Amino acid sequence: MITVVVPAKNEAGRITTVLQNLGTLPVHHIIVIANGSKDGTMREILQLRLPKLQIIYFHECLGIDIPRAIGAKVALALGSDVVAFVDGDMVGTFNENLMELVDGVLLKHLDVSLTNCYPSPPRHIERYNPTFQWRLNLNKQLGLEKKIGLATPAHGPHAVSRRLLEAVPLQDLAIPPVILAQARIAKLKIDVATTIPHYRLGSSIKNQIHTNKIIDTIVGDCLEAIAVFHSQPRTRQWQNSTYLGYHSDRRFDLLEHFLTENVRSIK
Repeated sequence: MITVVVPAKNEAGRITTVLQNLGTLPVHHIIVIANGSKDGTMREILQLRLPKLQIIYFHECLGIDIPRAIGAKVALALGSDVVAFVDGDMVGTFNENLMELVDGVLLKHLDVSLTNCYPSPPRHIERYNPTFQWRLNLNKQLGLEKKIGLATPAHGPHAVSRRLLEAVPLQDLAIPPVILAQARIAKLKIDVATTIPHYRLGSSIKNQIHTNKIIDTIVGDCLEAIAVFHSQPRTRQWQNSTYLGYHSDRRFDLLEHFLTENVRSIK
């Protein structure tokens, strides 16, 4: 069974395209985690009437990446063998790539099936972006640099196996780089299964304030993943700086409540 999880917050004007694209795929479930939207996102989703679609609605904002863990929990309850993750603003056309990610799990027996979003080296100006440096640093420490390069579950569509979801704490799906560390600790199989250049994702363009907070979020996530891999106390600090970004907005309390309640009724 194949399930696609789609986090969606304030994606009116985009979510219809994303779900229509996914609706043509040979998947069994499309789970939208709709949270904290103040625009017409829910109205657009309901108007689609896709037979494969399930909606998990939260009035409150869950914070970045928390919906992934929510969706993974639901997918497990449904009996899914593969769970793919696609952001609700990715309006690009890459259905073939999504099936390559799924086949990475089903045919190549990957547990973390990743997208390479940088088939060419990042441009000169991008190389100074700390997220590239820390993604590469994390992958080096995990012994994955030569295999996956800059790839990370924090960037681009990806898929995971049921085996991974049963082996790692689901809370850690809310901190995507930590999943790489947990998968390595559990001796699970990680590799790149497809290539989608970043510009083809069609992600929405945000302002510089958002960009800066995303940088801090991903750097902090990588620092936390490195600490987990080395069995050290989790930290988001490097030298004299602490990298929080959007991390403090992640509603782990709502996630914990959802993970501990009975979701058998979803089946």
